[in-house]
Amino acid sequence: MGEGRPTIYDVARRCGVAASTVSRAFSNPSRVNAATRTRIRAAAVEIGYEPRPLARAEAPGRSRTLMLVVTDIANPYYAAMIKAVQSRAIERHYALALTDSDESPQVEAGNLRHLLANSTGGILATSRLADDAVRQLARHRPLVMVNRVIDGLPSLVVDTAGGMRTAVRHLAAFGHRRIAYLSGPRNSWINGQRWTAVHEEAAALGVQSVYLGPHPPTREGGRDAAEAFVLDGATAAIAYNDLVAIGAMQRVRDVGLRVPVDRSIVGCDDIFGADLVGLTTIAGPAGQVGGAAVDLVHAELTGAATWSRTFDAHLVVRDSTGPAPATDGN
Repeated sequence: MGEGRPTIYDVARRCGVAASTVSRAFSNPSRVNAATRTRIRAAAVEIGYEPRPLARAEAPGRSRTLMLVVTDIANPYYAAMIKAVQSRAIERHYALALTDSDESPQVEAGNLRHLLANSTGGILATSRLADDAVRQLARHRPLVMVNRVIDGLPSLVVDTAGGMRTAVRHLAAFGHRRIAYLSGPRNSWINGQRWTAVHEEAAALGVQSVYLGPHPPTREGGRDAAEAFVLDGATAAIAYNDLVAIGAMQRVRDVGLRVPVDRSIVGCDDIFGADLVGLTTIAGPAGQVGGAAVDLVHAELTGAATWSRTFDAHLVVRDSTGPAPATDGN
């Protein structure tokens, strides 16, 4: 044999299987048992075999496609992630399918059933599905979780919970003694992580914390959350995301209170426009996460080692936070 590029037949000889089995291991992995699939992918890596860019489009209607699930395509937070996923997918010769769950597990499940029937690629998920439903999907397609952790699955998480702790310390340093958490969706894993961080850090500092919600993770949800925030008497609030924070800022001002003189508000995600409204917020590398997610699902598809990673987040201080008012009503 010459020293040309390794072929599917070289992989087959190395593993003692038919070339058609090697083909299925890449084009339709659910039809090859896990042990054989792992052996084939490992052999491919060892000899330097790389499937042709369109090699997985062997079955009618199938393509070499990655599926990206987002919870709300209208949320500016996802813009940088989507662009990064698409850019890296193109570099690795994948097409990209995007599905918006609209914060609904039922909508997400329906979209995924269609995409899974017509794709052989992996899934990048910021998912609202139950853990068991996600594990069921992972048995049929390589799956990477984004901003959610499920035991046994690779995940990429921005440490916004750590950012929440920093935000609590920031507000406590300004003299705030009661901090409200303006909650996002009840079925959001990351929402639970953020509230736990706020509650624990506040308790450690001798500061009161209160959970207000759940609320839709939108500006309209933020306006509703502000009603509860004002009635509660807390002098500061940390919102689930920037959309909730911006909606809350608007409503607080509508009722005649000043930000940050009368109330301080912190957001999360540092979306486009957060700087224009002077929002103090928690920022993380959404684009970097998107690129890493493609690399990770590609590693699963090619039998390479997989990993999980936590990305740092940091507090960006702007004009929406300041000293607690002289009389806070507590």
